[in-house]
Amino acid sequence: MKPWPRVPLAQLFAVGVLALCLVTTSTVVGAAERHAGRSAATAPAGRGWVDTWTAMPQLTEPANMPPAPFTGKDSVLVDTTLRQTVHVTVGGSRIRLRFSNAFGTSPLPLTRVSVALPADGRSGVSAVRPGTTREVTFAGRESITVPVGAQMVSDPLDFTLRPGSNLTVTAYLATGQTSLALTSHPGSRTTSYLTAGDHTGDDDLPGATPVDHWYLLSDVEVVPDRPSAAVAVLGDSLTDGRGSTTNGNDRWPDQLHDRLRARPATAGVAVLNQAAGGNRVLNDGLGPNALARLDRDVLAHSGVAWLVVFEGVNDIGTAAATPAAQHAVADDLIAAYQQIVVRAHAQGIRVYGATVLPFGGNTPYDDPDGLREATRQTVNTWIRARGHFDAVVDFDRVVRDPDNPRRLRPALQVGDWLHLNPEGYRALATAVPPALFRNTGEW
Repeated sequence: MKPWPRVPLAQLFAVGVLALCLVTTSTVVGAAERHAGRSAATAPAGRGWVDTWTAMPQLTEPANMPPAPFTGKDSVLVDTTLRQTVHVTVGGSRIRLRFSNAFGTSPLPLTRVSVALPADGRSGVSAVRPGTTREVTFAGRESITVPVGAQMVSDPLDFTLRPGSNLTVTAYLATGQTSLALTSHPGSRTTSYLTAGDHTGDDDLPGATPVDHWYLLSDVEVVPDRPSAAVAVLGDSLTDGRGSTTNGNDRWPDQLHDRLRARPATAGVAVLNQAAGGNRVLNDGLGPNALARLDRDVLAHSGVAWLVVFEGVNDIGTAAATPAAQHAVADDLIAAYQQIVVRAHAQGIRVYGATVLPFGGNTPYDDPDGLREATRQTVNTWIRARGHFDAVVDFDRVVRDPDNPRRLRPALQVGDWLHLNPEGYRALATAVPPALFRNTGEW
């Protein structure tokens, strides 16, 4: 095997990278230099499909099911139009959609689907811009049934999306799904709308029922107008955006994409948010554990060239506050990170590790004896060490309180000492060096 080429330090860390994120500089630089020459084997050459928006599929909990009358005794979304908006990253002139029945126990019949541009280009609105609605087909048909546990990809559609814009997707289910095992992404932080009857072609849905969840839709792909590749983020509620603004698209991956899009060298980078609140690396929580969903949520996606792993706080916080349990979770998390790196590298994907944030003051994660904090320090020391990840982004150093490093900065958290507010998420986004996603000429 030929050695990977080394990249000069000045090229790797371009002007504008904040000092805060360049912690343990020898670790970040050394790892990034070793792997910067790795070919982005899965990235398209500007003509293939690239995911521009994703949402991690989950089994809908009872509290997040569609409200009555859209959920019945043993069926859901019967004779229902569902309209939802999504915030895309890279743009293109051809699109296609993916609908997921990953957790369904009965087939999912989609009677009719359309796309449009939302009114005023906004997220979370029920109206679309007149004249922009287009019918979506599947194998040339307007209707499709998604089998149990499967997903279906729509036909390509000539439809122009601008980078960083919003897209409206409307689906009508005539018979609904004949079970209550509904696939969704509850933590949408975006308002969707439900109404009776087929309104896929309507410009507005007056009187529709608003719900802050996404259902059924899992991906939007584009054929980009410029060379593009994607970075996927494997995470939990801190990436899913708890504490961010509903319909504001100010989660840290959203704000990271805004930064990347503003720079010519990284304007072609899509950012895929594959996170869910309560998710864990080792054990199922809200959604499958990260090791179980890695193939589905990262490796199988179009155009992924990089992966950011920012997950582990829920594993530490839900493990018993005993020396034995915390020692075990530290060892198991480190082994799991190694597995993620190995599996992603096998697909030519570079893997960047993000340190676990402090949770001092949070109930129930913070314990009086500091055993979980000691585990966090152990795990973060391993993440920062040279040679484990291709590069490291030290989110911990960016948002921890310098006067009390066991806690978040008070002004950046929402009051539970675990989740960040939009300004806190801005700090995370700013801490990611754009040079990690530079165009090497290989994508």
